[in-house]
Amino acid sequence: MPERIVITGMGTINPLAHNVGDTWMAVLAGESGVGPITLFDSSDLSVHAVCEVKDFDPADFMSAKDARRRDRYQQFSKIAVQQALDDSGLVVDQLNPTRVGVVISTAIGGIDSIFATFEHVYQGTTRRINPFFVPMFMPNGAAGLAAIDHGFQGPAMSIASACASGSDGIGMAWMLLRAGVIDIAVAGSSEATISKVGVSGFDRVGALTRRSSDNIIPQPFDRERDGLVMGEGAAILVLERESGARERGATIYAELAGHAATTDGHHITAPAEYGDGAALAMRGALAQAAVPLDHVDYINAHGTGTVLNDLSETRAIKSVFGDRAYQVPVSSTKSMTGHMMGATGALEAIICIQVVRENIVPPTINYHTPDPECDLDYVPNQPREMPLKVAISNALGFGGHNSVLAIREYN
Repeated sequence: MPERIVITGMGTINPLAHNVGDTWMAVLAGESGVGPITLFDSSDLSVHAVCEVKDFDPADFMSAKDARRRDRYQQFSKIAVQQALDDSGLVVDQLNPTRVGVVISTAIGGIDSIFATFEHVYQGTTRRINPFFVPMFMPNGAAGLAAIDHGFQGPAMSIASACASGSDGIGMAWMLLRAGVIDIAVAGSSEATISKVGVSGFDRVGALTRRSSDNIIPQPFDRERDGLVMGEGAAILVLERESGARERGATIYAELAGHAATTDGHHITAPAEYGDGAALAMRGALAQAAVPLDHVDYINAHGTGTVLNDLSETRAIKSVFGDRAYQVPVSSTKSMTGHMMGATGALEAIICIQVVRENIVPPTINYHTPDPECDLDYVPNQPREMPLKVAISNALGFGGHNSVLAIREYN
């Protein structure tokens, strides 16, 4: 029987806060990460508010030289990786570097660097292109840089499966650990798509809320929902085999008990109408974890706030849990963080870890008008204290990707 895989370190920077503790307090307080776009001039766009990482200055975390050589998504990743390693208590210099793997995913990579470089090309100023442009836009850049920063020599890779990327990256690390390929994994995801190209693209595909700029809020599962709000940031976990973590006396936050990934095979952007692929992934993760359906205490939903996603996911949950679906709390923390694209799944994994540690379910904020077709318990507007042992995190992405993590209380 494969050894249990446990979480011993966590790090994040996101629209709510610059670390795990402050993020968790903000989530329980139902704070909103929505604010005006400050990263570029959006006056000629129809969208003027997003969930940016607030008060972010790379100089607070790294040298100016290092910052210039990293895209924004790689800067976020560096910060979250360092936090997670510090939190884990690992002494990096004492590790066998060939037994440490890195899986840091991203849906898109360095889109801001790509846009800046294209401007130089079109303006005929190619000599001003950053010589680090190629590694700055590479989707595997964050994983490679993390390995370089800390001297890790095990597998280093990035999984690109749209908004399921973060969960799939953590799932890949879980599989590498269970297979005995590595002993320790640094895993998660990072994203920085709030650029003129990114916002314009998601707006044109019809994914973003079209509310007036002074009333832009994500409203997952609410009848008035009309689209997502873009977010950014990074979240990283340190994963280990249970025996190694116990041997070194590590603080074990929770067990990553199961993971499953599926694809709808339906449409490049729209989810399958009845959520068959998402349901299959939920069943698969619970089967891997050997968790009966009646032992699931909480679902952190993908819950983007788009009309199709929320309905499809609700149907998928009902398909899996039957009548018990109405007794399982389901919340979307994207109502607070916005949709951090490829980074979302990793942050929501951290939230699920905190849920089973502290026995508190986070709310879905901005929930005011029930939708007759989305009729589950979405934990409206206020957190809820209750006994919790098992949480699952759903991540569903363009391309029909579905990724589910099962997280269990450690004892």
